[in-house]
Amino acid sequence: MFKKLIRMFLGLSLAASLSAASRNLQIYWIDAEGGAATLIVSPSGQALLVDTANHTPDDRDAKRIYAATQKAGLRKIDILLTTHFHSDHIGGMAALAKMIPIDLYMDHGESVEIARPQVAAAYKAYVEQSQGKRRILKAGDKIPIKGLDIQVIESAGQAITKPLPGAGAPNPACADFKPHGVEPDPDNDQSVGIVVQFRKFRFIDMGDLTWNYEQKLVCPNNLIGKIDLFQTTHHGLDRSNSPQFVWAIQPRVAVMNNGPRKGGPASVFEVLRKSPGLEDIWQGHLALGTPKEVNTDEKMIANLEPTSQCQGNLLMVSVAPNGQYTMTNLRNSFSKTYQSR
Repeated sequence: MFKKLIRMFLGLSLAASLSAASRNLQIYWIDAEGGAATLIVSPSGQALLVDTANHTPDDRDAKRIYAATQKAGLRKIDILLTTHFHSDHIGGMAALAKMIPIDLYMDHGESVEIARPQVAAAYKAYVEQSQGKRRILKAGDKIPIKGLDIQVIESAGQAITKPLPGAGAPNPACADFKPHGVEPDPDNDQSVGIVVQFRKFRFIDMGDLTWNYEQKLVCPNNLIGKIDLFQTTHHGLDRSNSPQFVWAIQPRVAVMNNGPRKGGPASVFEVLRKSPGLEDIWQGHLALGTPKEVNTDEKMIANLEPTSQCQGNLLMVSVAPNGQYTMTNLRNSFSKTYQSR
């Protein structure tokens, strides 16, 4: 009888623990070798997947995304948000849709690169797959995921014009802003950018929005406010991540969804490390083209090998209702906890 009571108590304790975990916000960064796929699971259990990474002959990225959905205990993806229609953000979609149901598709509207045959083919496939389940987003829209406030702050080249709550202060760094030349891949400039808020915690994902278009959100006034967790824009490339943008949002933690040979130049690390209040940088990959000492601490890097040897380890964060958020590197189980502002 005593053993039976002990087993019952342990079972109830485990159930309570799982229930508590389910009330957290969970975000997973799927390793896509320089592509993008970020899985956001709300405390209600609904899922928003931002981008579907690359297409490969073996469906590597789609399989990695699916594995993350299973780790999160999902039976479906409620919303797939495609930030823009480049192959490293949309390539795994068709294969993934055969593995797990996708209820709703969201994007910025028609691709502006239809003249490129490869982009046109991918966009046509997207339109066909999302038919009857597609919603085009505009700046100022909300994405309906229970338990979260998800604000679209930029889409189709247009930014919000009114500050988010608590934002709107002048940005003195704008006086030193130096514009870049014309973006060679213009669909990057159409990227959907979002701010995800859970209680006090705020997370930002801007897709591949480029340098000149970031400015719309922070100059002359900072329309976003401060951010707790920043997914570096455009895989951590220096075609994005201007000082004016990064220093305005003042992230406490940055996650770089780079690849072994894509993203992570020394100039971006410098911008991040000079950002007021930044505590840590986490990386999807060791940036092999950047000196090792410029990369972050190895224990905060999910994958250290070149693509041919990569195991596709995840980074994840779990955000509690009290604002504490714990980043974990699933390669080595190293974790660190931070407090929302």
